Amino acid sequence: MSWRNNLRAVEPYVAGEQPKLKNLIKLNTNENPYGPGRLVKQAIRDFEVDRLRLYPNADAEDLRHALAEYYGLKDRQIFLGNGSDEVLALTFLTCFNSDLPILFPDITYSFYPVYCELFQIDYELVPLRDDFSIAKEDYFKENGGVIFPNPNAPTGSTVTVEDIEDVIRHNPNSVVVIDEAYVDFGGDSVVKLIDRYENLLVIHTFSKFRGLAGIRLGVAMGSEELVSHLYDVKNSFNSYPIDALAQAIGLASVKDSDVIKANAAKVMATRERVVKELKAMGFTMPESRANFIFIKHESANAKDLFMKLRAEGIVVRYFNQPRIDQYLRVSIGTDEQMDRFLEVMKDILAGA
Repeated sequence: MSWRNNLRAVEPYVAGEQPKLKNLIKLNTNENPYGPGRLVKQAIRDFEVDRLRLYPNADAEDLRHALAEYYGLKDRQIFLGNGSDEVLALTFLTCFNSDLPILFPDITYSFYPVYCELFQIDYELVPLRDDFSIAKEDYFKENGGVIFPNPNAPTGSTVTVEDIEDVIRHNPNSVVVIDEAYVDFGGDSVVKLIDRYENLLVIHTFSKFRGLAGIRLGVAMGSEELVSHLYDVKNSFNSYPIDALAQAIGLASVKDSDVIKANAAKVMATRERVVKELKAMGFTMPESRANFIFIKHESANAKDLFMKLRAEGIVVRYFNQPRIDQYLRVSIGTDEQMDRFLEVMKDILAGA
């Protein structure tokens, strides 16, 4: 017997690479290329540094209220955490406590199985269709909970609001969690269903649409009862997860939503232009409603493309796993960055 037998051993989530190359075009972690907006910069300049010696407001009440107004909900229907990954972790811990397995797609956000292993939650992988779409009927069976992103990651594919509502209707005894990290890049949110279904939880992030990956802010929205249980678990773990500066920045971001929506529109326009040019080069991809695309070439090996792009200072995401090992996930950057990506890709294919 050793003290090592008392340690919890898990295989952790592997985040996208944060390389330190010079003159890098970083298209591997789905960051927003346009930043958070003018009001956020002003909030940082105006922040009273002396406030940092005090504990922040434990429930980020001003930010909760602003988000409730933005989404048309009540304050008590908003939950805030230190990044959507923490919100997701607390969601798994709070909502998935059945003896039955929870359900999520076999190709999806790779943190989900890590949470299950960490919290010892049984789960079942539900295969996507060959075109990477989710079949709603696969979730019409007994389970301990349902979760999937919409748009899905890393594919960018979406499920209609009508199909999601059908999943919720077929699961009255489970919590259904829709992870909408990328929904503001052309998807259709199910926040509008929250007041109809007490077992629906919707999760958003400030990292993508709002361009604030560096401050770690995540949001969950649901019925007052569901959100109150999330806060009970959060307060049993960390009573002050949102620091004072992050609260000020988050509040400024909500006030600056019109500018941020305009930036998202630029990302979507760039995405559609890039998709058209890549298809002309022989690439195929699922239709994306996210700030990334998931591409496969008819005759070029994905790992080879990944390494050749990297040699030219362009980093994308390669997943070495079954079904998707011939795909690359490419975040949408500025027009200038994507022009360079397309130019390099043409050169690589010409020399293949």
